Amino acid sequence: MYTQYWGLQRKPFDNTPDPEFLYYSSQHEEALARLSYAIKERKGLAVLTGVFGCGKTVLGQVLLRELSEDRYRIGFINYPLLSHVEFLLAIVRSLGSYDLPTKKTEVLANFVLDNLNNVLLNNARDGKDSVIIIDEAHAIEESQIFESLRLLLNFQLPDRFLLTLILSGQPELREKLELNKQLAQRIAIICHLTNLDLKDTMGYILHRVKVAGRDEPIFTQEAMEAIYEHTGGIPRRINRLCDMCLLSGFAKNLSQINESIVLEEARELELKV
Repeated sequence: MYTQYWGLQRKPFDNTPDPEFLYYSSQHEEALARLSYAIKERKGLAVLTGVFGCGKTVLGQVLLRELSEDRYRIGFINYPLLSHVEFLLAIVRSLGSYDLPTKKTEVLANFVLDNLNNVLLNNARDGKDSVIIIDEAHAIEESQIFESLRLLLNFQLPDRFLLTLILSGQPELREKLELNKQLAQRIAIICHLTNLDLKDTMGYILHRVKVAGRDEPIFTQEAMEAIYEHTGGIPRRINRLCDMCLLSGFAKNLSQINESIVLEEARELELKV
């Protein structure tokens, strides 16, 4: 609606996990490097935590994009609110097994685990590493699921794991993992994302505008400082506020987004830090 007015090719602040819009702050670069290391060195289990809206999902998408299909067989599960058996079925199907019953009443967990072991061995024989990324893992409620994740790490060859697990979720994920001590002890890599500071908030805004097709800044420095104050540097909140500011600026026929527009839209959105 406002993209042409602002000289943009697309909307810069949609809350979708588009890898092209990832802003590589120092903490995002470090997290990506750690997760890549966990996968490429076959470390077994890595955990990414962070506050809501801090970029965990988009980081996972970037990670997926960086993994070559020639070397990796990847499963991405982004809705973990499944029963124990449904969860296992989602994993094994995402790695390439489709010869399974469709009715969960016909499936036993041990049968699925045996099937998964065969899939992992076949992938290894084909020269492919198997990777499972589980997004929103903090939402997992069944303790059986965490126990099955521990069992998956028992699938090994003498010199390496057959599967790399990446668990991504909000900070309470760590608390849930600690309830299964044996699983928690197997975590090889841990990384955590927090909110952006003022410098990175400004860099984030400028980056997304540039990716959307405009080199000149739209937001004044005072406007970006106000955005930081009212969003706490959380990317999802930044996106929401900036999007409304661009819409308001378009409606008011402005040439830039100033501090007063930010304050007005922050009040409308009831953003308080």
